Amino acid sequence: MQIRFKQEQLQKEDIDSKMRLLIDPDNVFWGLIDREKMDNQAEEKISVLGEKFKSNLDQSMRDFRSKVDVNSVYINPTDRCNANCPYCYIPARMRRSGKHLGTDELTYILKKIDNYFKGSSKKLKFKPMVIYHGSEPLLVKDLIFSSIEKFSKKFNFGVQTNAILLEKKDVKFLKSQKVSVGISLDSLDKKVNDYTRRSQEGNNYDKAIRVLEWFKGYEGLSVITTLTKYNLKGLPKLVEFMHSKRVGCFLLNPVRITRNSVLRLKPKDKELTKAFLGAIKKAVEISKKSKHRIIIGNFSNIILGIVAPSARRLMCDISPCGGARCFFAITANGDMVPCGEFISLEEFYAGNIFKDSIKKALYSKQFKKIRSRIVEKIEECDVCNYRNICGAPCPAESYSANKDLNVKSPYCEFYKEIIKYAFKLIAEDKIKYLFRKEAFKNVKYEYYLKAG
Repeated sequence: MQIRFKQEQLQKEDIDSKMRLLIDPDNVFWGLIDREKMDNQAEEKISVLGEKFKSNLDQSMRDFRSKVDVNSVYINPTDRCNANCPYCYIPARMRRSGKHLGTDELTYILKKIDNYFKGSSKKLKFKPMVIYHGSEPLLVKDLIFSSIEKFSKKFNFGVQTNAILLEKKDVKFLKSQKVSVGISLDSLDKKVNDYTRRSQEGNNYDKAIRVLEWFKGYEGLSVITTLTKYNLKGLPKLVEFMHSKRVGCFLLNPVRITRNSVLRLKPKDKELTKAFLGAIKKAVEISKKSKHRIIIGNFSNIILGIVAPSARRLMCDISPCGGARCFFAITANGDMVPCGEFISLEEFYAGNIFKDSIKKALYSKQFKKIRSRIVEKIEECDVCNYRNICGAPCPAESYSANKDLNVKSPYCEFYKEIIKYAFKLIAEDKIKYLFRKEAFKNVKYEYYLKAG
């Protein structure tokens, strides 16, 4: 895939009543000026600096967006789940009666992934990542724990779980193996949480709270809160709570509209934006006063998209997204899909791991179609100044709603507002409170223009 950049001057956009942004949307070169002073000389200096670095920055962004650079694989070791969350992207029939992987099957998959990376022309700096995802992977706990022990020298591992089946001894094991662990908690209001995180036992809240205490201070823990119209009011208190449990990374993810039935859960843009920014403000306030910083992972990723675009790790906020390019997913049946969000969309299945090669899947028409989705092809996104910060996520969401990949995000206005707020925090020198203290130790300026 070739991405062609437009040749255009720096675009201007007002961030608020005080600040104006000058930005090259193609490569995210930018500068901020004081609107009250309206300093034409400052604009000229920024433009000259932009021209100086344009070629290098264009190439860097082009490489970042174009390369097929797989470093992670998501594996669903079972189709089944012990919960019934109303926003789940996996079809209910699979969650009720899908299959489990057997020991030999999972071993075959892991060996095949290992052989793929061994045969890759590009050598990774770190061990590739295998994430056990779901449905609920701990329904086959013994299977995945034994595989983690067996393949610990080959891969770094992650587990995403609803926490219902986690026991204290499991937490001890996961810590000893340095496994990245993600759990879900939607609200500190038990009724709200257990409505959106429904389980057969009806106690997701109690289990998640208990597990958070067991993991307290573990840097490899992340907590995902799915934002719906039901849980927006309590976000600042939830941020405080996560900080008290010394959670390594906290993600506030707007609910994905991958099924029509989920639309009823979607919050209004203005309400979502107000609540999300309230959570960010609380995170900054807490982190300024504490040795431990509470990291809102998806907002920090937006900031990285501004200050260090190619350093982003959450690959939803770029186009093409990371699905079918930096990672892919494997179902319990062995089907390879661009990412888990596509499991209900069989037209994007790209072969089966038990029959086909990984390389064949990566260069299949199904995966290439996902990689062809770029903001330059999406109406409105193509002229948006934030197009390479936001990335118009998510292709599965766009396709599910419209049967068309090249449609802007239903959260377009939300993303614009939080990006503006990110620029505001950058100008106020507050972004340091939204990253771990060691995060910027090795970061160097590629360009810098001192005010005045």
